[in-house]
Formats: sequence, C-alpha cells, structure tokens
Amino acid sequence: MATPEKAAAIAELTEKFRSSGAAVLTEYRGLKVSQITELRNTVREHATYAVVKNTLTKRAAAEAGIDGLDEHLQGPTAIAFVTGDPVAVAKGLRDFAKANPALVIKGGVFDGAPLTPAEITKLADLESREVLLAKLAGAMKGNLSKAAGLFAAPLSSTARVVDALRAKVEAQGGSTAGSESAAADEAPSAEADTPAEAPAEATTDVAEGGDES
Repeated sequence: MATPEKAAAIAELTEKFRSSGAAVLTEYRGLKVSQITELRNTVREHATYAVVKNTLTKRAAAEAGIDGLDEHLQGPTAIAFVTGDPVAVAKGLRDFAKANPALVIKGGVFDGAPLTPAEITKLADLESREVLLAKLAGAMKGNLSKAAGLFAAPLSSTARVVDALRAKVEAQGGSTAGSESAAADEAPSAEADTPAEAPAEATTDVAEGGDES
C-alpha cells in the first residue's frame, strides 16, 4: 500500500476511535464473508464493524490517545466502533460468538479505559439503555401518581371541612334570625353555646363525607 493510502487509512481509523464511545476488538479467523456481513448487520444500529490492519490500527490508536490495545492487535482483527449503545453492541457480539465460536472477543476500550473480554461479557449482561429508560419512566410515573394522590387527598379533605362549616354557619344564621326578640342578657349565653356546638356537628359531617368517598 502506498504511503498516501496508509496515511489516509490511519486518519480514518484515528477518527473512528475519536468519534466512538467504545471499541471492541475481535478475531474473525474462520468466519465466512456471509457471517461477517451478518455480524455487521447485527450491530449496525449502534456500531460500525470493520476489518482492520494491525499495524495501521496501532498507529491510529496512538494518535487518538488510546492505550492498551497493542496486545490485542494480533492475528486477523475486526473492530466494532461503537457510536450508540455499548451494551447493545456487547450483547450482539456475545450472542453472535455463542452461535459462531469462530468469533473471538479479544478486548476493547470504553470511554478511554481498556476492557478485558470478561469485562465486555459483564457489559453484555447489563440491561440496555432503552430498558433502563423504560424502567425509569415507569418508576417516575408510579411515584408521580402517588404524589398526585397525596396532594389530592388533603385538598379533598379540606374542601369537605370548608363545605361542612359553611353549611353549619348558614344553619346557625337561620336559627339566630328567629331569636332576635330574645332578651339582651340572654345573648351572651347563646353566643357562648354556638362555637361549642359547631365543631361537634362539623366533625360528624366530615366523617360522613369520608364514608361517602
């Protein structure tokens, strides 16, 4: 390969490393072209799966500031450059390797830190971003419903109390209107009795309102 072509290939790989949140290195020895195509399609939504040359990849990784990959750049190598959900890519590679043992996961890098094959397997065991977001949304919805219930209950109780007190005040106003001819010295005792009777009657109405709900 001519030097300009090598330089272009290194620049392309360097950009892939820099623009990817993660990269998983695999050995594809023994896989057919159709199987590699199938694997590409499996991870296409979240990653680009590319066959690479080890010497050029070492230089590209160094230029991108990524360490810890040299030991994995031995033998036929293909890399999944992850631009989407790394969990989904790890799952796709793991499941494909189970069905096609010729695919070997050699290691990788996640957010600048090297990953061992065991760590990639652990990543594959995690729930996907979509599942976690769905669970979070469900949890938030449940909590919001509970919160709405907690806020609504006091307001409802307060409304019942206010309505009960209003009814009692109106009833008391009607009864006192009929006693305007009472003697002046009886008015204080009547006024003293009214506050004592109202709370008891109001409490009864609130309890009845609670039973109705």
